[in-house]
Amino acid sequence: MDRSNQRQLHIIPVVGAVAAMFLLAGNARSASPQSAPRAGDEYEISKSYQTSGRTSDGGSGSSNGRDVILERVIAVREGGLELEYDLPKEATADDRARSWQFPVRVFRPTKGAMQLLNGSELEERVDTWLKAGDFTRADCGRWIFTWNAFRMECDPQSVIKTLEAFDLRSADIREGVTYQDSEAEGTGTLTKKATRPDGATFAVEMGVDPGALRRARAEADVAAGEIMQQPVTLDAALRERAKERVTGTRTVTFETDTAGNVRSRTSVTQVEIQGAAGKTESRTVTETVERRAVSGG
Repeated sequence: MDRSNQRQLHIIPVVGAVAAMFLLAGNARSASPQSAPRAGDEYEISKSYQTSGRTSDGGSGSSNGRDVILERVIAVREGGLELEYDLPKEATADDRARSWQFPVRVFRPTKGAMQLLNGSELEERVDTWLKAGDFTRADCGRWIFTWNAFRMECDPQSVIKTLEAFDLRSADIREGVTYQDSEAEGTGTLTKKATRPDGATFAVEMGVDPGALRRARAEADVAAGEIMQQPVTLDAALRERAKERVTGTRTVTFETDTAGNVRSRTSVTQVEIQGAAGKTESRTVTETVERRAVSGG
């Protein structure tokens, strides 16, 4: 399989090429207890995406990709879980050399954000990784392009944001619950769409947040400018993107098991962007996060 379409995690996951960066996965902001976890439980969590788009002048494009990580329950502690996240078992030595963030250990409280537990270990890996690539700390934060576009991320705390994109534990999925999403404007209400012997399906539809979309597109402009050696400031990019008229919807669908645990989350974002010169761009981004027990669970 072409490597651009089947990826292991490296420095920081990038959703497709730079042109597709303007839409990223959002997460629910509420929390609920899951069925009782046990030390030794292990899950495989995959995150896949597909993008397609077209413009009013006849242009079109698409991209797709998939990332996989493993989650292990190290310990059940008062107030939360100690977890370890790692690359898949089939990851090669080269995959691990490129992915200094993994394995990573975190404490996930019942309420609140994940807390990094092995930050000093990650700091050592960053230095080794930079040295192996003939980079220095001065290169941290740069955008570069190899077989994909990625940012030179050197902050161990950045792994928390990476893990949040895979998180299905925090979602409180029930009929009538208010749902908030970082890519949507306002809130929505979850509706049960189907009941099955092995669980249920819930969904919510919201309008996209034009401001969040414009900012993501502006940040992609900055990254592309750096890679192409045609730098543009974020302020300048934001001013240009502010001229765009953005409309669209974001639909999020959850599949749960009989205990209410979320097995998958699929978000479909459809947007239409009209530029100041009248050119129109239509884009659809579908992202699916799936979780399955490997052992225990």
